[in-house]
Amino acid sequence: MLTILDKQNSIYNHFIAELRDVSVQKDSMRFRKNIERIGELFAYEISKKLNYETKDITTPLGKAKVNMLVQQPVIATILRAGLPLHNGLLNYFDKAENAFVTAFRKHNDDGSFDVEVDYMACPDLTNKTLILCDPMLATGTSMQLVYKQLLKRGNPEHTHIVSVIASEEAVEYVKDTFPANTDFWIGSVDKELNKNAYIVPGLGDAGDLAFGEKL
Repeated sequence: MLTILDKQNSIYNHFIAELRDVSVQKDSMRFRKNIERIGELFAYEISKKLNYETKDITTPLGKAKVNMLVQQPVIATILRAGLPLHNGLLNYFDKAENAFVTAFRKHNDDGSFDVEVDYMACPDLTNKTLILCDPMLATGTSMQLVYKQLLKRGNPEHTHIVSVIASEEAVEYVKDTFPANTDFWIGSVDKELNKNAYIVPGLGDAGDLAFGEKL
């Protein structure tokens, strides 16, 4: 299943507009907060697809039957750009387990680059629901490599891929390479990738805008 938030009018449009706007991007705290708020929107939508069971909740005046999550998901993020998005998801799935993976572009002399994954902290994923998030889905390569790394901790029952902005190329790539038990949640899809594999119009480097430029 592929869900694209901006296919319908919602408050998401205001958040993504500020993320893209070069004049608003100068405020890194605002940038992080908008990504976090988008993460909360994704969490609410994903929560509708999870499994629930009815429980009795004791109130001061009696008992109320409430449908509660059977199991909290595991929220995984690609460091460092994914941290604000991760926080937004965690605000709603506040009892979730968490996983963190590094993935970065190692540029070659000919202008090409390889994606390297060299750190992972992750609980057992066997038969759990995995939410894997990264704000920008440019080529899809990083997401695929990180997912393969996470599988070393067990096979999840279901996976949700979350990204704020994706390229059309990346959407097709992940749809072709991820297993059938995967849902994709994308905020907006842009048509182009430039020669440096950055999304156009996109918003720039999400990690730099959130946390400052890298050396």
